[in-house]
Amino acid sequence: MALDLDYPSLKERHRALRDGFDPSLSLRIHRALSWLQRAEQETDDPDARFIFLWISFNAAYANEIPADLARTPEQSRFLQYLQRLVDVDREKLLYKLIWEQFPGPIRLLIDNPYVFKPFWQFQNGHISQSEWETAFSKAKSAAHRALSEGNSYIVLSIVFQRLYILRNQVVHGGSTWNSAVNREQLNDGVAIMTQLVPLIIDLLMQHPNEDWGKPIYPVVEDVTTGRGSSARSA
Repeated sequence: MALDLDYPSLKERHRALRDGFDPSLSLRIHRALSWLQRAEQETDDPDARFIFLWISFNAAYANEIPADLARTPEQSRFLQYLQRLVDVDREKLLYKLIWEQFPGPIRLLIDNPYVFKPFWQFQNGHISQSEWETAFSKAKSAAHRALSEGNSYIVLSIVFQRLYILRNQVVHGGSTWNSAVNREQLNDGVAIMTQLVPLIIDLLMQHPNEDWGKPIYPVVEDVTTGRGSSARSA
């Protein structure tokens, strides 16, 4: 079950299996696990925990970007990645996590306007109040319909689009550390990412023969020292 997945169990499994992994996959998993470990150490600071969890997720999905795709929005790239995870998830672990472990936080996040992009477009004067409210109503209806139909990909894509707005608020200085203003969405985001990120790493290890791409910033030899310029697996 997803609740049994954490850094110690996943790291032990990685050590047992990594010799059979492609080096690129092993590096991807190693990096994601390192940030997951750091996130799990943050028990009293949800802002920091969310940031570390997002970095772990980023390490798990980010690839070297071909020149012809360089202008593809980041959201599009990680949404394609989520589709691949749903496709390989034959045991429906993502489905079980969504509907058995945290349907509450997901519904609260979906219904929260402060992590909905058009709401902020209205606040900044780019669209009208009726436009953002109509868009919000349609987005909520689509999300709840996907929940009722058991569509894991649609639910995940909507959740991560909301989480991406939260990520931008925190990482780009659009919120105050430990602010009471955004505690609700931040706590929901942490609850969701705390369960999802370990499961994503686990799915990568379950399907090592899938082409997960080349991680950005691969380990290369430092021409001045002869040592790797990035952390190697331990």
